[in-house]
Amino acid sequence: MSRQLRAGMVGMGMIFEETYRPFFEQARVKGLFDRRFGEVDVQLAAVASRTGSRAEAYRKAAGDRIFPFESFVGDNSGADLVQSDVNFCCVATPDDRHFESAQATLAAGKHLIVEKPSVLKLQELDALVELAEQKGLLAKVVYHKLLDPDHKRMRTFYQDDVLQHVNSGYCSLLEPKQISGAQFAQWITGRNPGTYVACHYIKLIDFSFGGKLKTVTATGQRGIVGPQDGNTWDSTQLRMVYEYDDGREAAFDIHTSWVTPDNFPGYVEQEVQFRFDNGLWNGHSRKRGVECTVEDKTPFSIKNSLNNHYNAPCLEPWGERAERGYGVEVIERFVREVAYVEFGGDESGRADRLSEMRRLNYNDLSADRQTVATVQALEAILERAAAGQPDCVVRVNGVDGGLVLYSPGSTEHEVLYAPEV
Repeated sequence: MSRQLRAGMVGMGMIFEETYRPFFEQARVKGLFDRRFGEVDVQLAAVASRTGSRAEAYRKAAGDRIFPFESFVGDNSGADLVQSDVNFCCVATPDDRHFESAQATLAAGKHLIVEKPSVLKLQELDALVELAEQKGLLAKVVYHKLLDPDHKRMRTFYQDDVLQHVNSGYCSLLEPKQISGAQFAQWITGRNPGTYVACHYIKLIDFSFGGKLKTVTATGQRGIVGPQDGNTWDSTQLRMVYEYDDGREAAFDIHTSWVTPDNFPGYVEQEVQFRFDNGLWNGHSRKRGVECTVEDKTPFSIKNSLNNHYNAPCLEPWGERAERGYGVEVIERFVREVAYVEFGGDESGRADRLSEMRRLNYNDLSADRQTVATVQALEAILERAAAGQPDCVVRVNGVDGGLVLYSPGSTEHEVLYAPEV
């Protein structure tokens, strides 16, 4: 095939294994096809990681299921990768390292997809959006829960006015201790599960219901994955208040933890409830699924409750083994957007195709402002709490600036971001 997209992968951890790996393996065999851009060969051409051990283990295990990729190793591996012969880069590093890799990707003239949250500060988001515009590139972020069939159905009801005017919401996501104690043990110091996980629901709320972010408050607990008086958090409780065009407000609470016992029956416990003027939406990841028990395997190496919607390795009825689900689908969708920009017509129409793909506010960085604002507020509130100043509140687009933190009992305030959010 004359049309080819070569991908770079920065980070080879759990997210690569669960979503990027199955996409690239399937693309290796089938490529991509769309009437808009024809047939395109997609190759995982290069990967970057600090030690290279996971990359080499994957190379040996995958064999001819994957394109023979180049492996960049060391602290400068990401910067080296983006200078190689790739067309787009996938960034799946710890969240506090996203900005550096994303900036290097765009500066090198490569399309970007970065895991959630895209970045931790609005200042960083501004820099990436401006750079993508200057370079004529796509800059996208992965929020795979927007593609969850239950969430898509809810948004359809809301857009069609079946469910009318959201009043309040509650979201919960609980992960087992193996997440913080093993899989992410090397980078959780000074971090919190709210930034890492709650951003999925922050985006779900922002994208599904619209409105203007007005207020952010938060609290949390410490003492299991880090010192009780430290800045590493076991769990967080975040509240966002949104205002809508008619002047009414809605409050949304998001509870997140990564210290649930490992013998919990599900990989994660995910629950949402949204109340509307004329109805109620309840969703629960385990209650919608199946239960399985296998002697000596469940609930550790295999969980009793399986989320087959996210990613499910399956033996198809026609004998093919495949992995599918919205976690994989969201990666494929981005690559199709890149293919459309680059191969969907002649060069004279590229700017129009690029603009069309940038208007997709489910994943474009330019539409990530209120999500990043909430993440930045959460981080600042938790930092103050760890320093002995709990119960701070962040106001959005008030008299003192775009994102401003206020401490109880004090007339002082901290401007986190001066421009309008």
